[in-house]
Amino acid sequence: MNLGWWMLAGSAVSAFGITAFLGKAAPLDVRLAVWLGMLAPLAGALFSASMIGRVYRTRPQSLMGAMSVAFFAKLVFFGVYVAVVIKSGLVRPAPFAISFTGYFLALHITEAFRLRSLFAVDRNK
Repeated sequence: MNLGWWMLAGSAVSAFGITAFLGKAAPLDVRLAVWLGMLAPLAGALFSASMIGRVYRTRPQSLMGAMSVAFFAKLVFFGVYVAVVIKSGLVRPAPFAISFTGYFLALHITEAFRLRSLFAVDRNK
């Protein structure tokens, strides 16, 4: 199973677990905040993981440029996403921010370890 599927499964299982832990006592907007806080970081991590894998296999010399473009694309995407979710009023800002930050950090740390392993294999050749 590749990294993207692991990130997708881990994010979905943890979001189900968090909302189950919160239970019916938590308002719907708080439970929705967990899911909306997970979606954008997951989409960004899946996008960059697939892009990095594709570029690394086909044109490893252009990986840094591709990663820079992906960084700026994700920067704009995350900014717009957070603004739209908060301005929509569908969720409370604090639970959304906690969920978004937690998933953002966890998924991007996972990506960093993947990059580290890619470069370590390349150095050992």
